Parts: sequence; C-alpha cells; structure tokens
Amino acid sequence: MKTRIMLLSGLVIILVASVITLKSQEEDLYGIGIDQDRTKYEIQLTEREWKNRLTPLQYAVLREKATETMFSGEYDKFYNKGTYYSAASLQPIFSSETKYDSKSGWPSFWKPISNDAIKLVKDTSDGMIRWEVVDSKSGSHLGHVFEDGPAPTGLRYCLNSAALIFVPEGGTPPKFKKDDN
Repeated sequence: MKTRIMLLSGLVIILVASVITLKSQEEDLYGIGIDQDRTKYEIQLTEREWKNRLTPLQYAVLREKATETMFSGEYDKFYNKGTYYSAASLQPIFSSETKYDSKSGWPSFWKPISNDAIKLVKDTSDGMIRWEVVDSKSGSHLGHVFEDGPAPTGLRYCLNSAALIFVPEGGTPPKFKKDDN
C-alpha cells in the first residue's frame, strides 16, 4: 500500500512539474507577454466609440474576433518596405522585414516589431488550443500565432489585413482624427 501511495505521489509531482515546465516553455518560446487580464489596456473605448473609429470590417476583426476570408486581404501578397500598425491603437506592431509568404492566405510575419507591441491570449475556441495575437495597447484581435514559421523564430504570426495599416518606409505614421482621441 505504501509503495502505491509513494508511486502515485511521485506521478502527481511529475505531472505538476510537467505542466509548470510547459507553461514556462510557452512563455520562453514566444518571448511575448501572456495576457491574463483583458481589462487592463491603455486604450479603453466604448463599443460605440470603437464603431465610430473603425470601419465595419475593422470592427468585426479587431473587436469581434472575425477572420477575413483566405486570400482576400489587401496585405496577403503585398511586399512593400515599411511598417504595419495596429488599426485599433495605431502603434507599430510588425515590420516588412519579417513578413513572408506563408501561402496561408493571410499576411504572415515571423517576429513582431518589439515584444511589447503585442500580447498573446490563450484561445480555446472552435475546439482548438492556440494563441490569439492582440494589440498590447487596446487588446484588439489581430490574428493568431502558430509554430510552423520560418527560421530564426519558427513562428508564423498570421494576421488579418483589416487589423493593419501599412505605412511605407519614410512615410508618416498614422494618427487619429482630432475627434477620435
């Protein structure tokens, strides 16, 4: 009996240690903040304010987590040099230097412009476990990250074109209209 209890205790300890290790490996792998509290964002707007600020498609993607149809987004096969900004917060989030053709039908990047430009949120919708990519200033949905990207990260940040605003190299960063502040 003592042997069984010791064996079961040992298995429980191994299981708990494995879960802790997997969690820390996820955080180390992505190097991005994991969002535990969606209410703590710098930009807090009412749904009406979001609807006034965004186009209907941007609102559906950024605020309601919709996904554009494959191959329909304007930045899928777009490779000009510049910076991609979040359409929700207007902060820079990805560079054209890390964009590549994943052949997935959505704009894909292997690394964000900085680790604090985005956050990751565990997404268990549609019977899957994956990581949602959100804008770190507003918590708005940008897309998802997958582990099938190119070197050096092995990651594919698969985003919706409607969530992005592209500014060509040397261009002026986007700004909200005065009444959108």
